[in-house]
Amino acid sequence: MSEHSDPVEVCILGAGPVGATLAAALATAGVPTAVIDRQPLPPMELPAFDGRAYAIALGSRRVLEAAAVWHRLPEPPCPIREIRVADGRPGEPASPLTLHFTAEELGVEAFGWMIEARALRVALNARLPLLPNLRVFAPAEATVERGEREATVRLADGTRLAARLVVGAEGRDSPLRRQARIPVARHDYVQLGLVGAIAHEKPHRNVALEQFLPSGPFAQLPLSGPGSFGSAALPHASAIVWSERRALAERFLAMDDAAYGREIARRLGGHLGAVRPIGRRWSYPLSALHAARYVDTRLALVGDAAHGIHPIAGQGLNLGFRDVAALAELVIEAVHAGRDPGAPELLARYQAMRRPDSLLMLGATHALERLFGNDIRPLRLARDLGIAAVDRIGPLKRFFARRAMGLASGLAAGLLGPLPRFS
Repeated sequence: MSEHSDPVEVCILGAGPVGATLAAALATAGVPTAVIDRQPLPPMELPAFDGRAYAIALGSRRVLEAAAVWHRLPEPPCPIREIRVADGRPGEPASPLTLHFTAEELGVEAFGWMIEARALRVALNARLPLLPNLRVFAPAEATVERGEREATVRLADGTRLAARLVVGAEGRDSPLRRQARIPVARHDYVQLGLVGAIAHEKPHRNVALEQFLPSGPFAQLPLSGPGSFGSAALPHASAIVWSERRALAERFLAMDDAAYGREIARRLGGHLGAVRPIGRRWSYPLSALHAARYVDTRLALVGDAAHGIHPIAGQGLNLGFRDVAALAELVIEAVHAGRDPGAPELLARYQAMRRPDSLLMLGATHALERLFGNDIRPLRLARDLGIAAVDRIGPLKRFFARRAMGLASGLAAGLLGPLPRFS
């Protein structure tokens, strides 16, 4: 390592959920690690529920457990024990031809868990200071120079770190990706994603709903309760993720709570009874992104820096946690064996492990959006029949279930643990 530099094995830029979890996983395994973020960590930890939540797949839970983050969640996460997929139109009953998954029939506790974004940040912020092998710099501005033997990371306060691997976890506009001149393919769906939560009258019974509508999918995802949200009349809560054409979405976002709630109810149906929006409303442009490669000299990209997909299957963050599982497994193995964690052959293995899975998910979510994002009657009938057929074909249904849980074959095994056997 260079003189006058503090040596670490890995330096991660970006302390969001993916970057911070990778830092915790590596440091928990004894790998000297640094993580840097432009923003201070405490303001990321909001004091109250703000309407945002994550669907954490079974595979992602195992990553968070390996990083000793999961048990620090301030409230018990809400398990998703059933998933119901249907086709429909706003204000009309959903098609009776549905795809219905249950965790019980697959022999697992849950497909995933719903966690408030605030709660995950609380758990990460509680874990990071406890790790003697981890140095956290936030807020801090960094410049990075990558060479054949090491990378030098300079902070604005004069601190200099020498790392054998730098990880870009800074999101879709990754400066490290731009510095490495890695091309990116993008697709604009001309939609907004609307994110928030609702209080509702009837219990959700741990069932998640994915409703395919002509202008975009609408998902209802169960949150913990009762009693945590709403009122005596509306004691239960669910998160919503709603894709809508941009002009309509902007109109809906400008509505008062009563009108906004009516639009949600038109898409949700009546199975939860009366509903009312709670927390803040969030929106973001929907697009797909894929980096031409995930690695460069002494550099690996993870999470949204490498790939971004349509939220139609709720797998964006889970793809990032699968990156964490793969890269952490390779780095921990290399460091414990006295090998270079930034060596070209290790980075090539990481890319070979992650690109096919990400490309498959990118293609699948894009195809689903194209297939279901229209109101052509013959096509609607064909896709309804397709949904019903998948529900009756056991091996195909189990394949989709494994994907939803982040347990597809070919993924990293070390942090994910043994995969359940589905009969």
